[in-house]
Amino acid sequence: MNTKEFIEKIKAQEIDIVEHTYKLIEECKEINKEYDYFNAIAEDLALNSAREIKIQLKQKAKIKNKKLLGIAISVKDAICVKDVETTAGSKILQGYKPLFDAFVIQKVKEEGGIIIGKTSQDEFGFGGFSVNVGIGFKVPKNPFDRERSCGGSSGGAAGLAQKLSNHIALGESTGGSIVEPASFCGVYGLCPTYGRVSRYGLIDFANSLDKIGPIGKTIEDVALLMDVIAGYDKNDSTSLKLKPAKIKDFRGTENSKNFLVNENYESYLKKPVKGMKIGIIKEAFGTGVEREVEKNVYNGIQELEEEGAKAEEISLELPIKYGIATYYMIATSEASTNLAKYCGMRYGISEKLEGNFNEYFTSVRSNNFGDEAKRRIILGTFARMAGYRDAFYLKAMKVRTLMINEYKKAFKKFDALVSPTASILPPKFSEIEKLTPLQHYMIDVMTVSPNVAGLPHLNVPVGFEKNLPVGRLLIADHLQEGKLIQIGSAVEKGE
Repeated sequence: MNTKEFIEKIKAQEIDIVEHTYKLIEECKEINKEYDYFNAIAEDLALNSAREIKIQLKQKAKIKNKKLLGIAISVKDAICVKDVETTAGSKILQGYKPLFDAFVIQKVKEEGGIIIGKTSQDEFGFGGFSVNVGIGFKVPKNPFDRERSCGGSSGGAAGLAQKLSNHIALGESTGGSIVEPASFCGVYGLCPTYGRVSRYGLIDFANSLDKIGPIGKTIEDVALLMDVIAGYDKNDSTSLKLKPAKIKDFRGTENSKNFLVNENYESYLKKPVKGMKIGIIKEAFGTGVEREVEKNVYNGIQELEEEGAKAEEISLELPIKYGIATYYMIATSEASTNLAKYCGMRYGISEKLEGNFNEYFTSVRSNNFGDEAKRRIILGTFARMAGYRDAFYLKAMKVRTLMINEYKKAFKKFDALVSPTASILPPKFSEIEKLTPLQHYMIDVMTVSPNVAGLPHLNVPVGFEKNLPVGRLLIADHLQEGKLIQIGSAVEKGE
């Protein structure tokens, strides 16, 4: 039963929503015993929401118009949910229960979605394998092989999206943290244009890069949740308030219309792709890309061509060559600033007040930040130091502009660009342990550039190798999420 069919059965009261939610929570507990996808299961919140829906249905209230009625929504642990422990996967925030809901959580609740818990992640989003979890947290496991990574940093979200029916996950991406775990777990993951979805209530990694987006088992689920969470939010200064545009109606008369603010992403599902132009990023294939990955991605491109799309190779050297360096200069600089506020004084974990302030802060941060968090604080602080800021951070910002310009040039010719999402199949944990920090960073080579440029991008499952999923990355111009959904739904796997 797909999501739409499930919602219709809830509306018709053919399914008891309270009983269903209780069984689903129990299923989540069982899944968590094997796969460690949750940092917290919000049992009370979920059941209370289900009871409220049941009462409203009996009263024949307007609730039947709600888009997510009865659908389970998991939330990456970096997104605030009122009265539910929110840690961003870090020991330093243990015990923090927000007094408010993030904007996306408000929207989900308004549309009848049921929040079921907080999913596991790399600490503050620092990683591509979900192995950099905070002190005391568990590493989520791949749904196809528990000895392998489910990707990061939204690893728990993507793994749960694969394992749990009638469920859609909320993930977050800074450098690839939606699409990469989606690729490793064989699901769809959409990272929207920067500013398209409000960041209000998101625990920051890097302010100019962070984006919240949906992860689902089907492209329909992704489009549905995107319909709900997209839009302007006055509480987020980076939220896009799109200005009216002058358009001509069928009579040739100019009228003002607010476009894209209330875009219907579901309307793009199953639209034909005939005549659309797809650019194959030349530099994203070949050296460093596993043969099995490359083969499946090209098979996916061929399927699009069979549907009438036209594909041709394009060189996009700058984003591939300099994307990693640019991303880590910007991301670590902003991360070191954001993490400065975690000192054990205002919220989260605290310790016995001993010594002067510097001694106390040092003790709290040393004892409660994980190794990767400490590493990124050091890297970012160095990049922002007097004497180095111009050489590193400001230069990276200039390269960012050049990357955006190169993408814009490509989109004058192509509707979307394509590459592998990840260059490798989901690795075993024993293999990851042997990687250096630099090798960890290089795994994101395909995904960091569209994140730096603020471009929307979508992982599309394209096949399996060695019983492991392979993902294809689609990138579109700013505010063209609809095109990605259109192309992503053209040849949906698993139907």
